[in-house]
Amino acid sequence: MSALHHTGPVDVFKARSNKALAAILWALAAFGLVVTLAQSGVGGLRFVAPLALMAFAGWALFWRPAVVVSDAGVELINPLRDVGVPWEALAFVDTKYALTLVTGAGRFSAWAAPAPGVMGARHARPDNLVGLPASSYGPGQSVRPGDLSHTVSGQAALLVRRRWAALVERGSIEGGLVEETPVTRGVAWWIAAVAVVLAGATFATLA
Repeated sequence: MSALHHTGPVDVFKARSNKALAAILWALAAFGLVVTLAQSGVGGLRFVAPLALMAFAGWALFWRPAVVVSDAGVELINPLRDVGVPWEALAFVDTKYALTLVTGAGRFSAWAAPAPGVMGARHARPDNLVGLPASSYGPGQSVRPGDLSHTVSGQAALLVRRRWAALVERGSIEGGLVEETPVTRGVAWWIAAVAVVLAGATFATLA
């Protein structure tokens, strides 16, 4: 179940690098399955728990995480926890370590949008510094590395800030409600349960 009831156009952000990592893990798991079946036949299926765990980890850690933006607010889909932040609850967007939504109820980071390392910031071009929403700039029009438009956190922050600014301009967001607007939080217990089962089966297989 979604942590936020989305309305209007919905933008879903998933980092390409995360998708690539998920695809790599799935490919490795598939290759391992083929090799196992080729060597042991159908009986080799009893050894597939580690491969299933690898494939599941690829989905949970890299494919599932997302930042979902709509007229209702921002939803952060993380490996085990989903957070729904209505626009009225949002006070500030930070990108120091990852896309982080600062609210009256706390700070919530997006697994899907980590900030860049030193090398990522060095690859910035002049066009990555211009045309950003006003809230992206600090003193002297400075831009934090995590806000650069070519970075993962910067791309996600751009989606959030542009929708936020557009809604404010249209008068669709009531101000002064940051402290009293609730943030929805949920835990995907079933993902944790599946991970525990697969981890246990993997341990039993390798023991």
